[in-house]
Amino acid sequence: MLMRILVIEDEHKIANSIKKGLEQEAYTVDVVYDGPTGLDYALDDNFDVIILDLMLPQLSGIEICQQLRKKSIHTPILILTAKDSLDDKVQGLNAGADDYLVKPFAFEELLARIRALSRRPKTNTGTILIHNNLQLDTIKKELKVNNRIVELSKTEYSLLEYFLRHPNAILSKEQIIDHVWDFDADITLNTVEAYISSLRHKKISIKTIRGFGYKLL
Repeated sequence: MLMRILVIEDEHKIANSIKKGLEQEAYTVDVVYDGPTGLDYALDDNFDVIILDLMLPQLSGIEICQQLRKKSIHTPILILTAKDSLDDKVQGLNAGADDYLVKPFAFEELLARIRALSRRPKTNTGTILIHNNLQLDTIKKELKVNNRIVELSKTEYSLLEYFLRHPNAILSKEQIIDHVWDFDADITLNTVEAYISSLRHKKISIKTIRGFGYKLL
């Protein structure tokens, strides 16, 4: 399948070199050189991967990440930057990026990371998870349903966050147990049913897909 990649990079030499290399690998590549134009392109949500510099004119890479995730654009984002401190990496990933590669870089590594990102399903990332009438702030641990705050227990929160990070997936009870509870927790399939029921009582729409699991509506 033909893959389309967006490169948002203000250094023309680097951007054009990436474009040339990726096109030789049979990717379709669009290149933009400033933040606002990059955001406009990325909002189309027609790209398989976005390669994003942090230090851009007019609008930073961090701001682009945050705006895309707030608008429920879940295209995988690879930050490509000269900023190599741990704080920079943490900030980028917390803003919603999926991967972080420091300049200078080997083109073979860039290719490998693009291939890895392209294999991932598009999921909610970042600190604000939005789906229909739900908004979950993963920093404040706060849920809003129709803009009203709804209290959650610790387990209810973990379960809902897992659903929101996979909004289009059907999740089996076994997957839920593996991702929500500790490995040594004494959890049964009935426990999962009980917590699903609890979330439904809080006006969170979760559909039972018989024989497969649950899906967030």
